[in-house]
Amino acid sequence: MSVNDLSAVLWRERELLELLTFKLEEEQLLLAAGRSRWVSHASREVEQVLERLRSTGLERAASSAAVAEEWGVDADAPLRDVVAAAPSGPWGEILGAHLTAMVELTTQIGALRDENDRFLRTAAQATEETLAGSVTGAATYDASGSSGSGSDGARLFEGTL
Repeated sequence: MSVNDLSAVLWRERELLELLTFKLEEEQLLLAAGRSRWVSHASREVEQVLERLRSTGLERAASSAAVAEEWGVDADAPLRDVVAAAPSGPWGEILGAHLTAMVELTTQIGALRDENDRFLRTAAQATEETLAGSVTGAATYDASGSSGSGSDGARLFEGTL
């Protein structure tokens, strides 16, 4: 494989990272808007992009190993080391730009993932508190002698949370 092949794989990986960023932002908007009906669909789309990223990551590792050996670097060297070993010419700059963009995207993805996780934990806690408040305890009697069963009527729960 050539350095051109490595660059093409890095482009695909960057595009997938951008798509993952979009999908996580989409999921975040759904969570913030309380649109729990669609969160499972958004999560499934995130998983699909992650699967494609895993596959592309393997392809990148193979391409990077071939270029690393060609440039006299250990085959299992990280991309940063391969970029540092680039001969004079445009490839060092091109691969460096890919690496910088990918680091920025993964930082954004980590922040989005953490924020979405916080949204989900908050929603789960609110659901648990609502369910805990709906359980009636032992009946007691009030001053008029009627039992305080705690049943205020019908209750609806969002089942998708």
